[in-house]
Amino acid sequence: MSAIIDDKVVDGAKDPNVVKEDPILILTEKVKSLYLFRDHYFENHAIEEAINKNRDVEKEMKEALTKFDDYKGYEIDGARAKYYFLKGKALNVINRHVPQAEELLSKAVKLEPKLIEAWNELGECYWKNDDIQQAKNCFSGALPHGRNKVSLRNLSMVLRQEPATQEQRIKNVQQGVEHAKDAVSLDTSDGTSWAILGNAYLSSFFTVQQNPATLRLCMSAYNQAEKDIIAKSNPDLFYNKAVALKYQEEYKSALEAFERSMLLDPTWDVPRTKQEDLLQYLKDLQTSVNSKGRLKPKRLLQMIKSLDSKHLGPYSGGSYTVGNKTVKLEQILLKNLIPGVNLEKVIFGKVVCWIQDSDCVPFTFCLIDKEQTCVAVTVYNLAKGRGVTNGDSVAIPEPFVTHQKFSNKEQTFDFMSIRVETPLILVVNGKKMSWEQQAGIRISSMKKSD
Repeated sequence: MSAIIDDKVVDGAKDPNVVKEDPILILTEKVKSLYLFRDHYFENHAIEEAINKNRDVEKEMKEALTKFDDYKGYEIDGARAKYYFLKGKALNVINRHVPQAEELLSKAVKLEPKLIEAWNELGECYWKNDDIQQAKNCFSGALPHGRNKVSLRNLSMVLRQEPATQEQRIKNVQQGVEHAKDAVSLDTSDGTSWAILGNAYLSSFFTVQQNPATLRLCMSAYNQAEKDIIAKSNPDLFYNKAVALKYQEEYKSALEAFERSMLLDPTWDVPRTKQEDLLQYLKDLQTSVNSKGRLKPKRLLQMIKSLDSKHLGPYSGGSYTVGNKTVKLEQILLKNLIPGVNLEKVIFGKVVCWIQDSDCVPFTFCLIDKEQTCVAVTVYNLAKGRGVTNGDSVAIPEPFVTHQKFSNKEQTFDFMSIRVETPLILVVNGKKMSWEQQAGIRISSMKKSD
């Protein structure tokens, strides 16, 4: 918009040559500065000041709004839509829903339907007010006026949160991955888009197909996001990364990511609760392994004596068939396992206990063999209400082993863990687990402002 003439009086007459800057340009810069203050807060403040961030941002917002008061009355003619949009965006800088922001942004899109930024901000308003459908309509409505990363990545998120049947939810998650990928392709340096792509992959891993490669894509996206100072300042990124790390069983890194999320926003309780839950789970697991399920010696001895090689079932003949391929198997003791995949090996033991996790994922139990070596076993993609019970004989072919050894908050963890991606490979009491015992797992990443 062109500059306007200031009717300044000089020697009793107006001077038509005095020019002042367009108020819309001034307000645009003011709102831009407001968002820079919020998004780059930790470039100018120590992490210890995180507790003050929301207060400081709100203070900056109020100061910015005084500029709009200076130009009150300018929201007329061709500038009205942009004036409403800018004021609505200023009010929308805080995490909570502001009814006035929604009202101003609604006016802006009615006056200028092609104002993409206004559609996106209005969608954010609805989202903060838990109106997922209206938010989706806004982000979808912006795209015909121009493909943009903000609409695409926000649409990716709302699709994953939209109430739907399981079949529709799978389609939404798949569509959400594509929207997030499109957003990244429009600006590969935008960490926020990378973070949302990571969330989309995480949802896909648990909803569509539990392929470890998908989880690796998720972690790669989060690592890209951390290269951007804005995304790196967002506690949501580290919370969601911690969730992914937990399911990768990289527990030390998961606990550290939860800690980082807590530091970035001390007012947000969820990361602290999840970190405490994970620590309790690990403590229970460590104690169970060390105490061999807390079983009395006599009961433990009875279990071990009851181990019968016939309960190896299809793995008892020294080989098993996968499709048209025959795999040789050698039964080994738990103490002879090595980290990583133990190719052409099978282990066999008794279940001495199972450990409850607050998320119910994975299903975790402790297995002991005839030499009383005890290890943890984590089983993914197990149907609700299914699993193994104390005293069951369990055989696991080609086990994937991790030696968990680390410290956190004066607590030391040191135990062997076997990860089982699908229950279908387990043989329990001589029989392979059936398809009925496998199910997709529902998990959602979190956006703090949801």
